[in-house]
Amino acid sequence: MAVCDICGNEYKHALLISVEGREGRGVYDSFECAIAGHAPRCTVCDTPIIGHGVQSDGRVFCCVHCAQRGGDTELVDRVGTAMLH
Repeated sequence: MAVCDICGNEYKHALLISVEGREGRGVYDSFECAIAGHAPRCTVCDTPIIGHGVQSDGRVFCCVHCAQRGGDTELVDRVGTAMLH
């Protein structure tokens, strides 16, 4: 049985996750723990970034709003898309 790297739970069907460019692999009992172990965190609000997020000058943000709060005035949200009503 594997032991989760995050919560310490022993689990028969653990997830083994490796990330290109990082040594080793993580052992997790759930996707929730895998996200906690691998998701980058927003530079401004520290939210785990589960989706794409945005990047600027080597920094990663959960959204354009946080990027703007972090000083990036070039990134804009929803460029060229119609707003849904």
